[in-house]
Amino acid sequence: MDHWDEVRTAYQVARLGTVSGAAEVLGVHHATVIRHIDALEERLGVKLFQRHARGYTATEAGEDLRRVAQTTDEQFSQLSGRIKGRGNEVTGELVITSLSNLTDFMAPSLARFQDLYPEVTLRYLTGERLFRLEYGEAHVAVRAGAAPDQPDNVVQRFFSLKHGLYAAPSYVERHGAPDGPEDFDGHFFVAHDNPASRAPFFQWLRGKVPESAMTFRSTENRALEAAVQEGAGIGFLPRRSFWAEQGFVEVMEPLEEWTSSLWLVTHVDLHRTIKVQALLRHLKEEAKSWTC
Repeated sequence: MDHWDEVRTAYQVARLGTVSGAAEVLGVHHATVIRHIDALEERLGVKLFQRHARGYTATEAGEDLRRVAQTTDEQFSQLSGRIKGRGNEVTGELVITSLSNLTDFMAPSLARFQDLYPEVTLRYLTGERLFRLEYGEAHVAVRAGAAPDQPDNVVQRFFSLKHGLYAAPSYVERHGAPDGPEDFDGHFFVAHDNPASRAPFFQWLRGKVPESAMTFRSTENRALEAAVQEGAGIGFLPRRSFWAEQGFVEVMEPLEEWTSSLWLVTHVDLHRTIKVQALLRHLKEEAKSWTC
């Protein structure tokens, strides 16, 4: 309604019978109340009140307005209560983005979050593209590398992902395993297809072996990990104890530079919302048990 302020003022005057009472309830000056009443009567072309020494008495038209405005005011109050209440609930859609090689950590954790909050619809988007939080493409992003410095983002340290250089049992059976970089000649490697990949371990590998030795390359991290597991070549996997249990050979001691720092990133406008805070708390707690 274009002139709801005036209608609301008239409703309060009809309900209370005085300009001063309406002004107090509305938190405005009594002159504003009079101005609203005069403007609304002029616009409608009818008298809404009889003025007298004790105050204002609603005319028949004024009583009609009071009844309609009361219903509308009550509906607005109910709507406001629902909106405020929803702000205290963990419901609706939550969009989370990360690199695909974090899926083994993130997907089970997100599933457990949904068990806690079944009214949430989760969208987990993976890939190397940086989703723009300021455009609402995601609520929470897990970023790797140096701390993100985009303006208006809230950045929190999350997790350190350590990588090791592994050869699968099937690869070792066919080609043996090197003891370190000095034995890399004659071996085959799994590597990222993009020479500008931000992963520090892929940058290290490109400095140690010729491109001709990188015989399996992909831009998809999950494909690279699968290739290593299937014995297509020596390559990097997140350091986890079960690789040794399955017969994988870690071909050298891991270097500190192969560790990727992970960050939880949210936009300042959404950071304090109930559902985003609930997810951040959950992920931080889950990460305490992520050994690698």
